[in-house]
Amino acid sequence: MRSTQAELVADPSNAGMVGAWDGDEGAFWAAHATRFDEGLAAHHLVFLAAAAIGVDDRVLDVGCGAGQATRDAARLATRGAAVGVDLSSDMLGVARKIAANEGLDNVEFLHADAQIHAFASGEFDVVISRMGSMFFGDPVAGFANLHRAMRPGGRLVLLTWQSLTENEWLTEFRRALAVGRELPTPPTNAPSPFTLADPDRVRAILGDAGFADVTFEELCAPMSFGSDVDGAFEFVSSVYGWMRDGLDDAGRVAADDALRRTIVEHASEHGVAFQSATWIVRAHKP
Repeated sequence: MRSTQAELVADPSNAGMVGAWDGDEGAFWAAHATRFDEGLAAHHLVFLAAAAIGVDDRVLDVGCGAGQATRDAARLATRGAAVGVDLSSDMLGVARKIAANEGLDNVEFLHADAQIHAFASGEFDVVISRMGSMFFGDPVAGFANLHRAMRPGGRLVLLTWQSLTENEWLTEFRRALAVGRELPTPPTNAPSPFTLADPDRVRAILGDAGFADVTFEELCAPMSFGSDVDGAFEFVSSVYGWMRDGLDDAGRVAADDALRRTIVEHASEHGVAFQSATWIVRAHKP
């Protein structure tokens, strides 16, 4: 396994994302990498199958995080290679450690901003991103840079969230923790988990970036938040505790009680799960 660690050079439009992902947020997800992978397990294999990675392919994984998709791509591209790129040095550290432990020698991880990184022109056969492509400060510029890095005929395959209203996990957490308040809605026209939720907007972005034949496959599946109520409550509270900001002590108790109730309602012998909805987006470079 090759390891590439250099000073991060990012586009100014991504400064906020660098501050988050190469800071406390990235450190949190690095510490909970297994939990994130488990949460997306019902989506991951479908996404990987959609990428249709061949043994000779060179694959780029954008926003690779702790690298599960990158490593799985490397296992499929046995005569090729997989490169993961991310803003988070902490998550890349986890990715490199796991890849080394697994003995993968055709995988590389880059600490870089994929929006501007100077990938070799035409270097990749397939570009994938599992929940990592929604955070470009300038999405057209970001996807245009990925387009340049692909060979003609190369494939782009993304896993992105559908709209907030289609994702029970977040609507339930917001409802519980709001305690009657109006919480801010994640933006759809700026870096956020729902930036690529609208198919019309995604078609426009990818079309302006040079891609063709943009298609969407709907995938609805349970999302796991832990094996038991206490573990799920602790995890969700850690991720979304900021939604309680501004509440007094009584309000915080009410929010925690409401959150625990909805977690109990979604618990079974198989663990705690809420419904989630994603898009598998496909496109190619003409």
